[in-house]
Amino acid sequence: MKNLSVSEHTITVPLNRADPQDPRRIEIFARVLSRDPNQPYLLYLQGGPGYEAPRLWPAWIRVALERYQVVLLDQRGTGRSTPVGVPQAADYLRHLRADAIVEDAEDLREHLDLSRWSVLGQSFGGFSTLRYLSTHPDSLDQAFFTGGLPSLTHSPEEIYAATYASMKRHTEDYYRRFPEHRPRVAALMERAARGELVLPDAEVVTPSRLRSIGHLLGTNDGWIQLHGLLDLPWDAPTFGHDLAAALPFTGRNPLYYVLHESCYANGTTTDWAAHRALPQEYRDDPTLLTGEHVHPEWLDSVPAFLPWKTIAQEIAETAWPRLYDPAAIRDAHGAAAIYAKDAYVPLEFSLDTARLMPALRTLITSEHEHNGLSASGGEILRHLFDLSEGARLR
Repeated sequence: MKNLSVSEHTITVPLNRADPQDPRRIEIFARVLSRDPNQPYLLYLQGGPGYEAPRLWPAWIRVALERYQVVLLDQRGTGRSTPVGVPQAADYLRHLRADAIVEDAEDLREHLDLSRWSVLGQSFGGFSTLRYLSTHPDSLDQAFFTGGLPSLTHSPEEIYAATYASMKRHTEDYYRRFPEHRPRVAALMERAARGELVLPDAEVVTPSRLRSIGHLLGTNDGWIQLHGLLDLPWDAPTFGHDLAAALPFTGRNPLYYVLHESCYANGTTTDWAAHRALPQEYRDDPTLLTGEHVHPEWLDSVPAFLPWKTIAQEIAETAWPRLYDPAAIRDAHGAAAIYAKDAYVPLEFSLDTARLMPALRTLITSEHEHNGLSASGGEILRHLFDLSEGARLR
């Protein structure tokens, strides 16, 4: 990118935001991309949880830089923000949720000497953005959401039930296009049940682990990767390597597995909600694929998760505080992309939340899946900017 300047910022913040006496400190890292130092700032909050900000800058960043200086924050525990690479105590991990990420963002805003900035939240980053609006609405100018308007009222079990229904639709759509792959999946599930599918890292793939390859169907072109995988002989080395690459929860980002269900805990305990919410039709039909649904049995079958077993169970039993304030978010300005077929964030729940923010403009589309921000080459973000600016002119 021509005329682009990049600055790096590292600040030290408390690990425990609720207890000023807790001496533990962590570092928070961010990059600021700028073409014009006079432009306002846009903070990008990444999806996840447990993923750092992108290093290979997608096309949407070019669109954002037309209007903003872009702040890429490595959320606490990821990237260069005191990363969690080995198991930490549950008491440590409980401080890595959206509420603490928002407080880190506030410290970063003050570090940059900004009175206000705008925020773009993708997926889990949208959940964090809603938390930001709930606690520091005066710090935000515009709030942009892409596939990330969470429910304020539904339990984790209800949310997972809705995403199972969405994944069933995605699975059936795929089999309508490629009917020959349904019996292949059935045969693979039988082999998984017999312990015959072994990955290069020696993981013995369980049936619940195998069917999680359905998460690929939640992206625009993930079906291509799924088709390529199912086209390979199950006993070929290529299949094992490609299956390992296709699985959604891996040792590279363990927080994605350990903390995933906490995203949906708005004043409740999760207790392996996705596992408990598995519908009977999924139990009856092993060819139905799943998406972002974690299972406790993986703590015994996935080598990378074995050291996390006790910790993950403690996280599952945590009584989480509430994240969102319906009254505080009411005056939010900005725009949200809501994907009609979103496999991970249910459409109807996002619409319920959008109704609580009457000044928030919405783009509801079936043109893209959950990754529309990156898959659209920046057009989704440009549309959101145009919607927001149009709303402000009225």
